[in-house]
Amino acid sequence: MERRNIGATALEAGAIGLGCMPMHWGYTASQRSGEGALRTVHAALDAGTTLLDTADMYGPFTNERLVGRALRERRSEAFVSTKCGLMVGDSHIVANGRPGYVKRACDASLRRLQTDVIDVYQLHRPDPEVPVEETWGAMAELVSAGKVRALGWCAIGARTRRRSRAGLYDATIRQLERVQQVFPVSCVQVELSVWSREALDALVPWCASRGVGMLAAMPLGNGFLSGTLTPGQGFEPEDLRARHPRFTAEMMAANQPIVAGLRRVALRHDATAAQVALAWVLAQGRHVIPVPGTKKPVWAVQNAAAARLRLTAEDLAEIAALPRAMGSWD
Repeated sequence: MERRNIGATALEAGAIGLGCMPMHWGYTASQRSGEGALRTVHAALDAGTTLLDTADMYGPFTNERLVGRALRERRSEAFVSTKCGLMVGDSHIVANGRPGYVKRACDASLRRLQTDVIDVYQLHRPDPEVPVEETWGAMAELVSAGKVRALGWCAIGARTRRRSRAGLYDATIRQLERVQQVFPVSCVQVELSVWSREALDALVPWCASRGVGMLAAMPLGNGFLSGTLTPGQGFEPEDLRARHPRFTAEMMAANQPIVAGLRRVALRHDATAAQVALAWVLAQGRHVIPVPGTKKPVWAVQNAAAARLRLTAEDLAEIAALPRAMGSWD
């Protein structure tokens, strides 16, 4: 699927989305601000970023309400992606792919988003207790009912343990091929960045060969590739990076050559390391759209500007030669 198939009007002004998750989920809790987050969404829209990516579990629910506040005045400017299939408890997250639940979740998301249609509705995780065809079939019925325009698959978290790169997304591809028989997959969301390139081996080509768009999540490596994080700075307990094997002080120091390499390329373009990292993702195919998350308007504007950065063959070769990312498992 070429970009126009997941929203021509949404992407004609820019090919970089806005991941809204960090505003209410997974990152530094002390820096969360409802009004600040709303300003960030508006700044992104003003800068030409129209793809807004959220999920009902972020918060939970508060992230969709935030996006809904922005959509109240600017629905025609935005292309909205949200997700279903995960339920958040006090100390756990469980998958729920039962058809009845999926339909109720969609109605609830529509209310929170203050819209009558969701542009892309993604399955956040398949439910191991429910045949995926049943879940996908219920989502397809939402398209027929006019509540959803297209369906997407979220492959983030497909890796549950450290594995070799070979065959990393084989199970995901098998599931995608199953649900394709029920209703077309319009896009797949997966982690893809300079320091997480595993999806390039099979999943990116699979999408390209079938006309399926790809939303590249965490294209800035959870903030590391922006060069704004300091080794040993520490993270708040709720921050997902506090438990991430690439964010120990030792590993952050070991991975600094990656950021240094991005900065060298950035100097040639009067750009930032983050903008080079996003431009690299865009260079992986016309069907690939990076969706960086941020909490601040200034970063949203800078990220949007990366859509105009064109890396040369020399730039791409230099980035390809950068050392692979290390984690505490290495």
